[in-house]
Amino acid sequence: MNIPEHDAVATLPSPVGKVAIYARDNKVVFLSMGAKGVREHGKSSVLTKAVKQLGDYFSGKRKVLDIEVEVTGTDFQLAVWDQISQLGFGETATYADIATAIGNPNAVRAVGGAVGANPVPLVIGCHRVLGANGRITGYSGGDGIPTKQWLLKHERIEYKD
Repeated sequence: MNIPEHDAVATLPSPVGKVAIYARDNKVVFLSMGAKGVREHGKSSVLTKAVKQLGDYFSGKRKVLDIEVEVTGTDFQLAVWDQISQLGFGETATYADIATAIGNPNAVRAVGGAVGANPVPLVIGCHRVLGANGRITGYSGGDGIPTKQWLLKHERIEYKD
């Protein structure tokens, strides 16, 4: 786990384990699920907002996360994350859909790599990306596939194992 430079950290309990949210200059730069051994430090209004919105998301009171983020990555990764960020609660796309949307239909495997490198899961809802025919092909957040299954069920998204 490569945590970017940050000046504040907040945590919250969730059904997918402890969520740690890292911020720098009042923007979320990293989020991890199933976090262990994370100590909160610093203050940031974006973290207060993120904790509240994520708590509401997990309890079913919120479907849209409106949290300021700053992510760094390659141009390819940024294009993939931008496409994923356009998926709303309960919506899905396949890796092939995303590859086509960014103008590189043969880059399905590379899209998978970019999805797995998403530094702010939940905010950029990479759990909404499925393999062909609605299959779960993997998940790098929290406890992996069980975490993705919980998130998909929470959003009433049908999938195949």
